[in-house]
Amino acid sequence: MIELLCRLLDGLNLTGDVNRDVPVFLNYHSRPKTALHCAAVAAEARRIADIVGVPGSPAESGGWLHDVSAVFSPAERLPVARALGIETLPEEEAFPFVIHQKLSAVMARELFGVRDPAVLGAVGCHTTLRTNATDLDKVVFIADKIAWDQPGVPPYREELLAALDHSLDEAALCYLRYLWQRRDTLQVIHPWFRAAYEQLVGRLP
Repeated sequence: MIELLCRLLDGLNLTGDVNRDVPVFLNYHSRPKTALHCAAVAAEARRIADIVGVPGSPAESGGWLHDVSAVFSPAERLPVARALGIETLPEEEAFPFVIHQKLSAVMARELFGVRDPAVLGAVGCHTTLRTNATDLDKVVFIADKIAWDQPGVPPYREELLAALDHSLDEAALCYLRYLWQRRDTLQVIHPWFRAAYEQLVGRLP
């Protein structure tokens, strides 16, 4: 295991059960709010998966794992990503917050022993989505937006839930469009986000 990450396990005995290990890990590293958020996203991902016919266990695991990189402060994330050999984009270097999705995917693999590429892929694009996103990608992406980590109710919640009644694509596009309409307020426009938005706009009426 990579030494930089291995140190995060000092004093911990993980069981191999992501559903149990992630909250223990996050609380151990003084991230109780993140642990609660991940619990909510995991539950929402399982709920959505059951509705749309996606396997529930991988969806729930993706929800638990998506923000494990919160143990690193925003200032640490870019240096840590570089130390781990994660390829970074100019937009991620300009706004390191967004690199947390890639960092969480590496941590899911190295610390929590996740080997399912579908789960790792969903964790790795849960903030921006990506082109040719899988159904599991979309489930975790949407769950994170419904069970968001900000105070109050997401302003797009009702519209997103209505879109989800039609399809995963419509729900994903609902949130992407919400951001696109406010793109002038974003710190950066991540190329994965732009590409996913343009692909879904071209696919849906």
